[in-house]
Amino acid sequence: MALWTDFAAAAPRIAEVFTRRHAATGNLCMLGTLRPDGFPRISPMEPRFLEGDLWLVGMPDTAKFADLAADPRFALHTATVDTQVGDGDAKIWGRVEDVRDEALHQRFAVAVYEDIGLDLRGATFDQFLRADIVGAASVAVGDDHMYVTTWREGGTETVIQKH
Repeated sequence: MALWTDFAAAAPRIAEVFTRRHAATGNLCMLGTLRPDGFPRISPMEPRFLEGDLWLVGMPDTAKFADLAADPRFALHTATVDTQVGDGDAKIWGRVEDVRDEALHQRFAVAVYEDIGLDLRGATFDQFLRADIVGAASVAVGDDHMYVTTWREGGTETVIQKH
């Protein structure tokens, strides 16, 4: 699996679209997980970048985090509101790893406080999930074409131009 910095180096087009759309929506993405009954669950999520990694952290005791504790596979899609995807969109998928590092948790809390004023400093995080990425795709529009870019771990980006 690829951590964010490894993924961004291997799939720079997709990483650029993802980070641009992520920032444009105030960090809002849609998280796909698997429910206990096997059906998919889609939940809003505000993943954050810290120290070169992408983190899925949020309110404790939510269904999406229970899903990830039972099955670490996820899909994360940038929030799209434009049916013409004029600004593009991107999705990544992989598995999460729960990282138990209190010093890291506190650096994250300080970064969130400095960014949006939410004070989590001193909080204990039940789950602190790092995204390990195994695949990704993006759509970008330009020059009257749509460009679909895909990437799988261990490979290179593939771009398909559609008219």
